[in-house]
Amino acid sequence: MKMTKMGTVYQLSFMPRVFPVNCYFVEEEDSLTLIDAALPYSTKSIVKAARVIGKPIKRIIITHAHGDHVGALDGLKELLPDMHVSISVRDAALLAGDSTLLESEAHSPIRGGVPKHIETHPDSLLIEGDRIGSLEVILSPGHTPGSISLIDTRNHSLIAGDAMVTRGGTAVSGTFKPLFPFPAFATWNKRMALESVKKLLSFKPSLLAVGHGRMLEQPEASMSKAIVEAELKLQ
Repeated sequence: MKMTKMGTVYQLSFMPRVFPVNCYFVEEEDSLTLIDAALPYSTKSIVKAARVIGKPIKRIIITHAHGDHVGALDGLKELLPDMHVSISVRDAALLAGDSTLLESEAHSPIRGGVPKHIETHPDSLLIEGDRIGSLEVILSPGHTPGSISLIDTRNHSLIAGDAMVTRGGTAVSGTFKPLFPFPAFATWNKRMALESVKKLLSFKPSLLAVGHGRMLEQPEASMSKAIVEAELKLQ
């Protein structure tokens, strides 16, 4: 596991040279908020990283309920029973293993690794504009129907889950990148994913942190280029 710090954000990257799977700490004055839970074997490394930083993990926010973002959730909850768990209203169903589409949703199958045996139940269900510590919730559906992103209101660091990818080239989720095609294969609705990234760009992020790939400082130009590429491929 590799840990990288940029401002208030710590990236914990598992298998960074082969198949990077990232989760994040956002540092608050007296605690840490964990964003996503990486892989099942990541539990001990996440807890150890918090000890190195020197602050407790008080809460976890799941950006979306794919297996590589919730893998260590049960293990973490067992070690940290008071940890507050949050996920979007919509993706709570996916976390429970239910991939049924709502009547109002585009009728394309939900893709990617939807978990089937997660025992942890969320303590709160999130909607647009909710605040958890310094983080504000932004609905950013597309990769899954209930994907969310989180922006740090102190400095505009954006943790975007799989709304975008930077491994193999910065791209909107759903845009095929030959060097790292997997997020594209796991995206539910490419058109909605594109609209979500346009929305995220409007927040003028100072940092982009995603589920797969390195963090980008001052990412607006890269995000804009990725939007243009996605638009061309959807024509």
